[in-house]
Amino acid sequence: MNLQEEILKSVELLRKGKVLLTPTDTIWGISCDATNAKAVQRIFKIKGREESKSMIILLETVEKLEKYLKNVPPLAYDLLANSRSPLTIVYSGAKNLAKNVIAKDGTIAIRIVSGEYCAEVLRLLDRPLVSTSANLAGQPTATLFEDINPAIIHQVDYVVEAFRDRVRSVKPSTIIKLDENGLFKVLRP
Repeated sequence: MNLQEEILKSVELLRKGKVLLTPTDTIWGISCDATNAKAVQRIFKIKGREESKSMIILLETVEKLEKYLKNVPPLAYDLLANSRSPLTIVYSGAKNLAKNVIAKDGTIAIRIVSGEYCAEVLRLLDRPLVSTSANLAGQPTATLFEDINPAIIHQVDYVVEAFRDRVRSVKPSTIIKLDENGLFKVLRP
């Protein structure tokens, strides 16, 4: 299956509420439509993760931020434009997302992705994706496809074929919490 066919299949499955194991611009992730509460619930179950812990959502452009946030602090645009590596920002005032993907304090972690697969899936789906590391709760993050626990592979609805052979080890994104006053705190360097 070529990359375009893989992208179209992924979009079709995501629209049906399926949970996928996907390559991202950082590490492999367990993904679903971030507006579908049942699919989000399945990810919590697959990972064995407490529902009080939030997950990252992915968007393909900074222009989409306003659709999912009540207010986008101006500093966010500067941080995103000047970041040299993948950057996840935790924002206040999440909206238009499944309630169970939003943290109890109303925040949501969002990363604007690069990379052919994710950006094109997001563009065609026209909804944000949940993306959480492809590991069981409490276990080390799998940076390569071959390191992903088979229990996860067997529980998702589909495993994307593309980029499985990627041999370079990558790291998760930097995470910054940004408040509405423009103050920020680095949560994960």
